[in-house]
Amino acid sequence: MAVEEGARPAIEADLPRLVELAASAIAELRQGRGGVVWAQHGAREEPLEAGLADELAQPDHHLVVGTLDGTIMGYAAAHVVALPDGARLGVITDLYTEPGVRELGVGEAMMHDVIGWCTEAGCFGVDSLALPGDRHTKNFFESFGLVARAIIVHRSLP
Repeated sequence: MAVEEGARPAIEADLPRLVELAASAIAELRQGRGGVVWAQHGAREEPLEAGLADELAQPDHHLVVGTLDGTIMGYAAAHVVALPDGARLGVITDLYTEPGVRELGVGEAMMHDVIGWCTEAGCFGVDSLALPGDRHTKNFFESFGLVARAIIVHRSLP
């Protein structure tokens, strides 16, 4: 029997599951190369529920849940940045699927939803972030046409 993957806009009732997934994403990324600094500087801030609830209410933010047979197994978050010249850039800040269901199409369904939302919002492009050495994420983004346009370098100090 085939499973059905999908994506839909998140709703307020999804907040407890979104918080669980966001905490799992942060914990997982913190373990990778560059993850400690990312967790301090770029990760979603605590309290997670307050930030996610705020994004649900903002028209320039988009929260999506990825589902497998109707069960939430992932989430994505994006927002629009208005640039000084008036152009609009879509930024994917979160994209996470439970490890046990990766490769089943949940992430792809969420990416299609987010890219569609950014297109409808009048964005000229979409940015996101992949930590160094995270080839799976890099390859996933490249399969959707996202390629490196900048590299952030870092040196830890004593």
